[in-house]
Amino acid sequence: MVISRDSASAEAMRGTLVDALRRHGIVSGEPVEEALRAVPRHLFVPGVPLPRAYGHEAITAHRDESGTTLSALPEPGLVAAMLDQLDVRPGHRVLEIGTGTGYTAALLARLAGPEGRVTSVDILPGAVAVARRGLARAGYGHVETAVADGLLGHAERAPYDRVLVSAGAWDLPPAWADQLAPGGVLVAPLRLRGVTRSVAFTRRDGVWRGRAALSCAPLPLRGPGEVAEHRVVLGDPPVLRLRTDDDRTLDAAALESALDGPETLVWTGVRPPGGESHLDLHLAALPECCRVLPDLDAVRAGLLTAALHPWGGPGAATADSFAYLTRRGIGTSAELGVSAHGPDAPALADLLTTRVRTWHTTRHHTLHINAHPPNTPLPDATWTIPKHHTTIALHLTPPPPTPLPTPKP
Repeated sequence: MVISRDSASAEAMRGTLVDALRRHGIVSGEPVEEALRAVPRHLFVPGVPLPRAYGHEAITAHRDESGTTLSALPEPGLVAAMLDQLDVRPGHRVLEIGTGTGYTAALLARLAGPEGRVTSVDILPGAVAVARRGLARAGYGHVETAVADGLLGHAERAPYDRVLVSAGAWDLPPAWADQLAPGGVLVAPLRLRGVTRSVAFTRRDGVWRGRAALSCAPLPLRGPGEVAEHRVVLGDPPVLRLRTDDDRTLDAAALESALDGPETLVWTGVRPPGGESHLDLHLAALPECCRVLPDLDAVRAGLLTAALHPWGGPGAATADSFAYLTRRGIGTSAELGVSAHGPDAPALADLLTTRVRTWHTTRHHTLHINAHPPNTPLPDATWTIPKHHTTIALHLTPPPPTPLPTPKP
């Protein structure tokens, strides 16, 4: 095992990183914490300065000719949270789909222990080659890696007690169900019209039953059967970016004309979400849903209103118009709004405003995400989103009623 860079400085930085994850409640399980402290993250990104290797951001490992990121060392908080969802036990047989740099596979091997077995597959030969070198450097060369289409799983080593999909998946293909052992757990970041939730699924009676959904934004899964995301850039230099899913494309030229007209700005009277995390899914239920990111320079210049978050936010788009959520004020005086542009701006603003106000009435409800066989009637679902292999059902469950105080005798 080569540990030339695993100096006392690297170990201290690793400890500081894990301490921060623990302090913010991102790491809750002791096995995951122990694995994060044991596996030297920097050995999977040789040449990257230690402070960056032990920072909280993802680190790109591979790009294509256009500069698009193909694989990365994911942000440690996302890795930790998904491992908590997966709940790997000693002796488990684990499949990882999306090898990346090999770092997550090493953590899985640590969790599964010497009696367990970890197999990691990636469709990119270059990623697998890099991961193998990193795993060897870190002392986890026994992890099995293969170049394969993750949508097909890896039948040679099935069944698996745990399956971790390390990239955003548009659907849950049949191979993952076929290769999961009875009582097993699948954790997958599920893409829902530009919104992604990492969901821990169990399989029962032909239905994927989800729990513990968390917001995330990993790289999309790649493969011949995967549905691609589409990105549209408006303006030169760029003023606004739109991201759509479900193989839905947008006409950049038609949408650019929307930038020339006046803004429709509507305030909803609703405060922004705090710990509640399903506002964006209220919008994802709309076929027009997309992700919107105004350029920060355009916002500073007063050309556009800022989005709900610095990294963008949920919105909607038609052929020649778009709208997105914004906010004003701070603290208890903060308020959600809708910024809309184009001929359909009033209708889109009204559509999103209605959705925001509906969300407000359910903001303390609990979200459940299940995946049923396709074309299944689901009258009890709050919303459904059709996929190729499944129909995604989203349920909002109200909190239990507050018990009345017991009268004093």
